Amino acid sequence: MKKEKNKLKLLWQLFRATFTLSAFTFGGGFVIVSLMKKKFVEELGWLEEDEMLDITAIAQASPGPIPINASVILGYRMAGLAGTIAAILGTSLPPMIIISLISVFYEQFRENRIIATALQVMRAGVAAVIFDVVCNLAKNVCSTKRLLYIGLMLAAFIATVFFDISAMLIIPICLVIGIIDAAFSFKAALK
Repeated sequence: MKKEKNKLKLLWQLFRATFTLSAFTFGGGFVIVSLMKKKFVEELGWLEEDEMLDITAIAQASPGPIPINASVILGYRMAGLAGTIAAILGTSLPPMIIISLISVFYEQFRENRIIATALQVMRAGVAAVIFDVVCNLAKNVCSTKRLLYIGLMLAAFIATVFFDISAMLIIPICLVIGIIDAAFSFKAALK
């Protein structure tokens, strides 16, 4: 009975945390991933920094919205299938509610100068949060001290910024290189 109560408490905490993060996050996947890191790594201690980095990489490389993908992995890691469902509901309900309300009042929102200004100001905040995520991810990659990872990060940045190569191409290439590197590392460990 106590074990069930603890699981229900964990599921409620997971739902509440993902719901709150999703409800107050503007700017897309990278913003919520940064806040998930702060919540689940630093505040709750549910994950290690490396695990969150792995979840971020998998969520970004998988089809679909990054926050939902991250919630699937996080929820499953914390409480299995029930955790996945709780985390997905917590992450998806706020945008669904907000978008539904906005669609009802779309004409009024579109023509309101105050709301347009507020959205413009929020974009500046979102840019700052995304910049923070990029800096933290780059710091984590550099802390590995693996030239391959650092080189891939720099090559991906250059390919995106200077040559306008799509992330849809860069991510699978990096994935293939990562799998090859892991295979060689595994093979070397067996010797």
